[in-house]
Amino acid sequence: MSKPRILIPGIIRERVVDRLKEAFDIVRIDSADPSLVARSEAASVSGVAVSGRFDAAMIAHLPALEIIASFGVGYDGVDVSAATERGVVVTNTPDVLNDEVADTAIGLLLNTVRRFPQAEAWLREGRWQRDGAFPLSPLSLRGRKAGIYGLGRIGLAIARRLEGFGVDIAYHTRQPREGVPYTYHPSLMALAQAVDILIAIVPKTPETHRTIDADILQALGANGVLINVGRGWTVDEPALIAALRGGVIAAAGLDVFYDEPNVPDGLLDLPNVSLLPHVASASVATRDAMADLVADNLFAWFERGQAVTPVPETPFTRKSGQHPESLR
Repeated sequence: MSKPRILIPGIIRERVVDRLKEAFDIVRIDSADPSLVARSEAASVSGVAVSGRFDAAMIAHLPALEIIASFGVGYDGVDVSAATERGVVVTNTPDVLNDEVADTAIGLLLNTVRRFPQAEAWLREGRWQRDGAFPLSPLSLRGRKAGIYGLGRIGLAIARRLEGFGVDIAYHTRQPREGVPYTYHPSLMALAQAVDILIAIVPKTPETHRTIDADILQALGANGVLINVGRGWTVDEPALIAALRGGVIAAAGLDVFYDEPNVPDGLLDLPNVSLLPHVASASVATRDAMADLVADNLFAWFERGQAVTPVPETPFTRKSGQHPESLR
């Protein structure tokens, strides 16, 4: 029996390839470009492992496609609508990176409020010896109210970590969550008005595009701190730069940006921001766990006919005639 053929466009963690190479026929191309896959080869591709973009044109180019295993908890790079129309299941890698991203959110918050990166630079540059003690940080976590924009799995992990700091916690999602002790606000504006730390951890969707705008920042206030570990898409960056320059809010900590890896000079030039190059889940342990879940989804689909972590839009099982196979 021939092995299922898996297409891997572009760069993906090599652990994915190592897990799959014995059981599957792997086809690698430089990017998700239909012109890079001959029609004769495309006709036999039944699965995809991808980190990043996979659009409708690629889906249409693969007539036997059954599953797209996406590397990441966010899957906005995959055209899920096109996959749904074709009955193609899309999977992602939730949960395995929750703790890492939540830890990063807290670290970024502390760096932003207490200016620890600047303090370390002060020491490394010899200024402690030359100029004396590092200046007192103007901000503190004491007595603050934190608002979480997006109380999903990662948002909950952030909230539980914040409890240890003794801050009040509130949140906004489309619907209130049952069984959580945090204050719900029915709109992002209401949340911003009620808190002085706003932590964004929402996915990239049309509904979240630049929702953190000048009005939300104004509502957050002059003592306000914005932390974004979700998607840069969520923030109106020109409005944020203006707010930081003008004292509309006090500070911001960002791990994500609107046009990555391009970061506006207006942010780089500001002293009241802490910036990271989208590293929230970037540890060996977490990326290995993500790679394993990509592979596990492909094995489960072809062996049992059901993926481990299908996204909500594609809760499919293998169709009749697509028989489970012995791969290992």
